[in-house]
Amino acid sequence: MKPLNLFLPTLLLLSLVNINLYMPVAAVNRLSTSSRWIVDESGKRVKLACVNWPSHLETMVAEGLSKQPIDAISKSIVSRGFNCVRLTYATFMLTNESLSSLTVKRSFESLNLTNALQGIGVHNPSILNLTLIQAYQAVVLKLGENNVIVILDNHLTKPEWCCSNTDGNGFFGDVYFHPDVWIQGLQKMATLFRDASNVVGMSLRNELRGPRQNVSDWYRYMQEGAEAIHAVNPKVLVIFSGLYFDNDLSFLSSKQVKLSFTGKLVFEVHWYSFSDSETWSTLNTNQACAKASADFMRNAGFLLDKGWPLFMSEFGLDNRGVNDNDNRYFGCVLAKAAELDLDWALWALQGNYYLREGVIDHGETYGVLSSDWSTSQNASILRRIQALQKPFQGPGYANFLPHKKLFHPATALCVTWKPEHLLQLGPCDQSAAWRYTKEGNIKPRIGLSCIKAGPVGEPVRLGDKCSGERWELVSASKMHLARMYNSEGNSVCLDVDYDGKTIVTKPCNCLSDDHKCDPTSQWFKLVNSTWNFL
Repeated sequence: MKPLNLFLPTLLLLSLVNINLYMPVAAVNRLSTSSRWIVDESGKRVKLACVNWPSHLETMVAEGLSKQPIDAISKSIVSRGFNCVRLTYATFMLTNESLSSLTVKRSFESLNLTNALQGIGVHNPSILNLTLIQAYQAVVLKLGENNVIVILDNHLTKPEWCCSNTDGNGFFGDVYFHPDVWIQGLQKMATLFRDASNVVGMSLRNELRGPRQNVSDWYRYMQEGAEAIHAVNPKVLVIFSGLYFDNDLSFLSSKQVKLSFTGKLVFEVHWYSFSDSETWSTLNTNQACAKASADFMRNAGFLLDKGWPLFMSEFGLDNRGVNDNDNRYFGCVLAKAAELDLDWALWALQGNYYLREGVIDHGETYGVLSSDWSTSQNASILRRIQALQKPFQGPGYANFLPHKKLFHPATALCVTWKPEHLLQLGPCDQSAAWRYTKEGNIKPRIGLSCIKAGPVGEPVRLGDKCSGERWELVSASKMHLARMYNSEGNSVCLDVDYDGKTIVTKPCNCLSDDHKCDPTSQWFKLVNSTWNFL
C-alpha cells in the first residue's frame, strides 16, 4: 500500500487509511452472545483462546516488528494454537494530532530507538513510512490473512507502560482520561475497523483504577462508550472491564448494565497471582486456591450463572519458574478456567519491548515468545495453556452425553484408560468420559465398572464391585480425590507416578497448613463436558 501524504489534515488522514485495506481477508462470521456463550452466526460456540499483543507503549507500534515479519509472528501465533489476539492501543494514537500524524519511522527516531528502527527496516520495511494507525491496521490485516480474530483493546490514553493508581490513565476524569476524548477514540477505532471481518470485539478500557473510581461513573460512561461503538459498528462485541485493575465486577450482582441493543455484551476480568499476593505467599496452597477461587467467583465468575459471557482477558505467570507465588497460582487458575470453560487471553505474546519504563529492549518474563520472537520461552507452560484452547462444552459442542473430564492441572492432561484398564494421563481431547455418582464412584460415562484403588503406589485400574470405592473431595481446593483405605481411617489420593502419566494412589499430601508443601501432583478437577473428540 502506497504511503499517504503525511501533511493531510488528521481527520482526512483517518478517513483515508481505511480505503481498500481489508479486500482479501478471509471472512470471519460476526459474533454475538447466547446466554453465557460467544457464538457465530450459526449459533455454534466460538471459544476465545487469545494471546495479548501490546501496541500501547511509547512507540505505539505492535511489539516485535524489529525482530520478525508481521506475517511470521502471525503464523507463530497460529502454530501455538491461539485463534485470537487481544491487540492493545492507546487513545492518543487516534485523538492527539501530533501523535496520530507520526510515521513509524518518526516515532522511533523521536525515542532514539535506532537499533529497533533498523530491525523494522530489515523485517518490515513496508511499514516505516506508514502512520501509526496504518501500521496498526497492517498488523490486523496480516492476522486476518492468517485466520486470527482480533479484540481491539483500549489499554490507556497516553502511551506508556500500564498500570498504576497514579498514572493519570486510570479512571474517567483523570488527567489523561477525559470521557469525551475516550469516546471519540472508541468511535474512530470502531469506524476504521468496520470492514475488518476478523475484528470481532472491542474492549472499552483496560484495568479501571485509581482514587476516582466509583460505580456510578462506571455505569454512566461504560454504557455511553458501548452505545458509541455500536452506533458506528454494530457487528462487534463490546467488552466491559471492572474496577480495581479489572478484578471487581461484583457490583453487577445487584444492578445490570442497560443498553439499547442485545447480544453483544461481554464482561472481562483479570487474574494474576499478584491480584492477591498475600493469599499466595501466606496460605497453604490448597487454602490459597480455595480462597482465590472463591474471590474470583464472588467478584466476576457469578456472571456466568446469570447468563453473561465472561472473558478472562489477562492471566499468566513468570516463565522462568522462579516466582513461587506464580508457580502456586498457575495450577489453580488453569483448574478454574477448565471448570468454567472460560474464554481467555494469556498475557502475553512478546519476548521483549522496544522501550518499557525507560529501558530499551526490556525483557518480558511472562511472554510466550523468547527475545528472538521465534522460539517459545517455556514449552512446558505453553503445553499446559494449549489444553484449554478447545471447548469442553457449549452450543454446537454436544456430540456426547453430559459427563466429567478428570483434568490434572499440573500437566493440563486428562485421565483415560489404556489396555488392561490401567489409568493414564493423555490429551483432554482424547480422554475418557466419566461420571461421578452420588455414591462417590467414578465410572465411565457408559458402563458399570469404576475406578478402583489398589495397593499404595501401584497403578489404578478400572474394575467391578464398586460398592466400597467411594472417592471424596477432601481438601480445601476440592481437587484431592481421596478413598478411605483402611479401618484406621487412613486415606489415599489419586496421584501421578514418576513416569508422568500413570495414575497411582499415594498417601494424601499437603492437607495440613504446611505452606511449603506442593499438592499439585494430586490435584484433579472434575470438569463438565458434552464434547468428546474421540
